[in-house]
Amino acid sequence: EDPSLERHFKGHRDAITSVDFGLNKKQLVSGSMDSCLMIWSMKPQMRAYRLVGHKDAVLCVQFSPSGHLVASGSRDKTVRLWMSNLKGEPTVFKAHTATVRSVHFSSDGQSFVTASDDKSVKVWTVQRQKFLFSLTQHINWVRCARFSPDGRLIVSASDDKTVKVWDKTSRECIHSFCEHGGFVNHVDFHPSGNCIAAGCTDSTVKVWDVRMNRLLQHYQGNSAVNSLSFHPSGNYLVTASNDSTLKILDLLEGRLLYTLHGHQGPATCVAFSRDGDLFASGGSDEQVMVWKTNFDTADCGDVVKPQKCGSSMDGTHGTGHSEMDCDIHHKKTKTQDSGRTHHQQEEETSLANTLEHIMGQLDVLTQTVSILEQRLTLTEDKLKECLENQQKIIQSKTN
Repeated sequence: EDPSLERHFKGHRDAITSVDFGLNKKQLVSGSMDSCLMIWSMKPQMRAYRLVGHKDAVLCVQFSPSGHLVASGSRDKTVRLWMSNLKGEPTVFKAHTATVRSVHFSSDGQSFVTASDDKSVKVWTVQRQKFLFSLTQHINWVRCARFSPDGRLIVSASDDKTVKVWDKTSRECIHSFCEHGGFVNHVDFHPSGNCIAAGCTDSTVKVWDVRMNRLLQHYQGNSAVNSLSFHPSGNYLVTASNDSTLKILDLLEGRLLYTLHGHQGPATCVAFSRDGDLFASGGSDEQVMVWKTNFDTADCGDVVKPQKCGSSMDGTHGTGHSEMDCDIHHKKTKTQDSGRTHHQQEEETSLANTLEHIMGQLDVLTQTVSILEQRLTLTEDKLKECLENQQKIIQSKTN
């Protein structure tokens, strides 16, 4: 099945900047230009919680690996750690001298890394709640910083058009990828830790091998890429772009798999859940959307052979011939148990599941129709405005 829109949340009063799933998909957190965080329950009818404390736009949010904490970074130059059960006051971290654009926990949850407009990347401890050290070779705003899965490396992306890889222990920059034609908005590690993907304002997504320091895949789109996220299997990458679309790239085949429309205006952020069953997106339309992937993510055991890549994000193949060999895996077909017992009971269960699925699809269709109606209204308004302007021009020429 194709990816499908499952739910959408409304409550923020300005553009969404960041989204992340909690443990077991029970909660979803979003940050916004309205200076708030919101924690949404994935259970129907459960209320959402608004977290207030930042004095300016919240540009990044993330759950800790345990799911007990939520970190947020803001234009107010601070990082805050909140208890996800909403008890107690947040801990405030101050060391940056400008907007904090990115926050990311290490996989053990013991530390987190931040990126800022003060051109620095900073590492902090969670338990001792203190600043540890800075990485300072970027010469422009740093938009994003991420730990590698094993915590040994840090990758950062900047408006200086570079992506830098750092050794956490030595605190040295071990490589700088400079072949970007615009500001680098987002970067992340492949689940294997062997390569990284970077999304750029020049409408490209590039996948780099951090062991050989070479380009593996290059995708050309039509609009600035604001955010990206690897599927936990490592086989797919989802991106959010200024043209309002979400695109899913098949890294095994090196091609565009899906283009999803839903947001009105730029899609600003996107993130897979930890099991890859869902992904969430946010946009300048103040909406948070939750999508079901419907991928076959059964066993991911076999490493794929090097492949040709270089593809356009509009669905046409490009001319690049780099190789993808960083532990991306073959898709396997799920096997189903053919055992049949309590035949009637199974039929009843199947019927109930079918009805539940139909109800879910009707809900999605209702939401889709609502979005289309809104877009049609906007188009009609624009057409009316153009006709009025044309009439005014004709009148002025007549006079």
